[in-house]
Amino acid sequence: MRFGLFIPQGWRLDLTGIDPADHWSTMLGVARTAENGPFESIWVFDHFHTVPVPTEEATHEAWSLMAAFAAATERVRLGQMCTCMGYRNPAYLAKVAATIDIVSGGRVEMGIGGGWYEHEWRAYGYGFPTAGERLAQLDEGVQIMRQLWTEGVATLHGQHYQVDGAICRPLPLQEGGIPLWIAGGGEKKTLRTAAQYASYTNFDGSPDGFRRKSQILAEHCREVGTDFDAIVRSANYNVVIGATEKDVQDRLAWIRSHYQPYLTEEQLERRVQMAANDPLAGTPEQLVERLTELASLGMTYAILNFAEAAYDKSGIELFVKEVAPALQG
Repeated sequence: MRFGLFIPQGWRLDLTGIDPADHWSTMLGVARTAENGPFESIWVFDHFHTVPVPTEEATHEAWSLMAAFAAATERVRLGQMCTCMGYRNPAYLAKVAATIDIVSGGRVEMGIGGGWYEHEWRAYGYGFPTAGERLAQLDEGVQIMRQLWTEGVATLHGQHYQVDGAICRPLPLQEGGIPLWIAGGGEKKTLRTAAQYASYTNFDGSPDGFRRKSQILAEHCREVGTDFDAIVRSANYNVVIGATEKDVQDRLAWIRSHYQPYLTEEQLERRVQMAANDPLAGTPEQLVERLTELASLGMTYAILNFAEAAYDKSGIELFVKEVAPALQG
């Protein structure tokens, strides 16, 4: 199994209490922890406002961080989970990503989706198109990016995007262009777009949810004539790990106290329960058992978020020492 690591960037209220002047060194410190392995990649979210509620706490911009990490790291691959197609013109985004691929020595991944966070869409003046319109934008945008990365020029007269001879030079360093991760589990449109264009997917990581989305992806692959087995299926997890059950409960208590100043009691309870019910909440032995089950279903790339990473790396260290080796045989 392959592993990626989310870097705290503020979106999940995971830099609160840290002076903004220290944000970059904090983020870079986690990235350099990932560089030591076993993580293959580091990831950020493409959002402008915090969750689960908008606050005035920091949220650093995804593609600015991509450029910074490209220059400041050497080994890990660089991804976003996931870039919102509607936030940037796709030809411009393809150019940005190609430049960062050059800077990084060919380490960029393109996580891309239709977007969902209505508050920030409207706050930034993007309106909020219907789900169907957002997914149509995703399909057209992916076509433009693929043309630019493989042919160096793109022309598309779509319903949402029009480009006429847009040039992308130099091409990305990666042969065939930057790998596309189509994120989201929309069964009629998102997974069909993934079947047509994706090298990777990212959707529901629960055993039942993962099984269902995989079956639907396979059906779309048969319909469009692509190889289902060639698409790597990934999922995201919020890791709450402790050497003992008591340590797990202590970690959950930390999550409660950390988020309490920012959320209502109802929101806080929902946040804590989400963490407690994640497939990767438990002791190392429990996490190995659950990941082994998920691997048997075809989930071969887990992208991990540790809520406390900016303040305490002991959870990451325990996972690296006692969980990852059992899954990387």
